Amino acid sequence: MTTFCLPDLGEGLQDAEIVAWHVSPGDHVVADQPLVSVETAKAVVEIPSPQSGRIAAVHGKPGDVVDIGAELVDYEDQPGAASETVVGELPHDDRDKAQPAPHRAASSTSEKVKAAPAVRRLARELGVQLIGIAATGPGGSLTADDVRAAAKPSSFAAGEPVRGPRRAMAQAMMKAGAEVVPATVTDEANIAGWSPDADPMARLIAAVVAGVAAEPAVNAWYDGASERRLVHGHIDLGIAMDTPDGLFVPVLKDAGPLTDNERRKRLDALKTGVRDRSIAPRDLSGATITLSNFGTIAGRHGALVVVPPQVGILGAGRIAPSVLAIDGKPKVCRTLPLSLTFDHRAVTGGEAARFLAGVIAALEKPN
Repeated sequence: MTTFCLPDLGEGLQDAEIVAWHVSPGDHVVADQPLVSVETAKAVVEIPSPQSGRIAAVHGKPGDVVDIGAELVDYEDQPGAASETVVGELPHDDRDKAQPAPHRAASSTSEKVKAAPAVRRLARELGVQLIGIAATGPGGSLTADDVRAAAKPSSFAAGEPVRGPRRAMAQAMMKAGAEVVPATVTDEANIAGWSPDADPMARLIAAVVAGVAAEPAVNAWYDGASERRLVHGHIDLGIAMDTPDGLFVPVLKDAGPLTDNERRKRLDALKTGVRDRSIAPRDLSGATITLSNFGTIAGRHGALVVVPPQVGILGAGRIAPSVLAIDGKPKVCRTLPLSLTFDHRAVTGGEAARFLAGVIAALEKPN
């Protein structure tokens, strides 16, 4: 029997959720044929077969979260089978050493219980000891329902596990809450000079570029552990997108030199990729600063969340008429509320204010 484990998928990912299997036990596959689709940090990717052969068994079912290095597929042994055609797959001699699987340790009594990696993970999350649980799965193995039944009753017993984009969001927010020291400054831009056909998102993206030009310190990454700051010379702009499946933040790469039309085309392509879940993982990572246009739904100002290693996120609120003093007289003008939340470990109040002033100046230019 040859076993293929979930390979390293890059981007520092520790696990992936099974979306759908494309093979079943008994199927004959060829090298590079898709085995299974998995969801990582909001992107769905296919895992190809590292070899040709017959499938003996598959591990996990749709909805299970599988750790990197956990068993994924068993192949019937065949002469000449290859095992190193997939990035992240290791030679058999090195697998146990380089991809430790704690559930295989023979020193722990609980590890002798038959349970899939996802079931063991659920048991750790619920604080359940596997020993003594009545097993109802095939061959005396424990199932996820067995573990849940053994868990202490709680008000969340009827709840569903958070998966996919919502799980990725929860993890990112926990990291932000544990690391970032947030501060927020707010203001508004008088956009009375905008033409009726102005594209708000194009104007906002151009304004972020102008803000970075006025104060580059907000377009940076900060590592609290090493106390190092990296100020970027390019702008990879994360665009927060609300979807029924949860929050997505695709990245508009190198947004600075682009024209408004080029930005709009790339933004539309990112939206399409998010909508049909075809967006590549590389387009969901690497943002140097983020823009959230939450005002298209509701709200004027907000204390947003900075996701490390980024140090700044600009929020655009709901456009609405306001009374402003123009040449000493009251005048009703369309205004765009702005909120800049920044990581005060790496950005000073003055730097944040200069960035916001640059954003406002760009937005207030007529078009």
